[in-house]
Amino acid sequence: MPAKVVKKKRRKKSKMYFGMPVQNAIIRYNESSNPVIKNRIYEEHIHAAFCKMAENLIHTFKFYYFDYPFEEVKNEVVSFMVMQIPKYQPDKGRAFSYFSIVGKNYLILNNNNNYKKMKIHDDVSRLDYKRNIFSESVTEAVDEFNSEFVNQMLDYWDNNLTNIFRRQKDILVADAVLELFRRRVNIENFNKKALYIMIREMTGSNTQHITRVVNQMKRYYFSMLEEYNKLGSIDTSNTGSIF
Repeated sequence: MPAKVVKKKRRKKSKMYFGMPVQNAIIRYNESSNPVIKNRIYEEHIHAAFCKMAENLIHTFKFYYFDYPFEEVKNEVVSFMVMQIPKYQPDKGRAFSYFSIVGKNYLILNNNNNYKKMKIHDDVSRLDYKRNIFSESVTEAVDEFNSEFVNQMLDYWDNNLTNIFRRQKDILVADAVLELFRRRVNIENFNKKALYIMIREMTGSNTQHITRVVNQMKRYYFSMLEEYNKLGSIDTSNTGSIF
């Protein structure tokens, strides 16, 4: 009898919607100064991946409590990720991880009702309120000082964030803190003690890591406050550490 020919099953190629080709496209996008080329790179290589990532984040974490349609929510997440493209640094980590956190940050900050359904109160009850350094720093600053100081402080951090913090996980925590400053008008809608939980949810970092980053940011905060009180403004063009 002739031997049976065993056909080898072809391995199905895994379809990576956000792999190295997308990451390389993001790098090329940041390296280009030509708006036409940037737009072409985005439309041909990045947009579809951002859309898919936004969809996955919404469904995976069940962010279903917005007051407007799914497509609008998805488009807002994509727009927010596009705004963060210039901040991406390939030597600090994969683009997939970075933009996953960026998209999740946006959804957490803009989904108040969903946040109430995530059993935050159970976690909050276990927090040591005295250790809520984030709540102390952010909410007191927002209440006590005028918006002009806060805006100038944010400008300073936009120019210096990646000079002061070198590790990607530190940058993500710091940027999450700054994002809450940017959205300070809405902070009053949240339980103040829940803000620390939000940072943990947004970044995946533990309490000790968040505390360390926030403590470092507080040193800059007080230095900038002193400069603002003396001169009436902050030198936002300064680059690098002021310590």
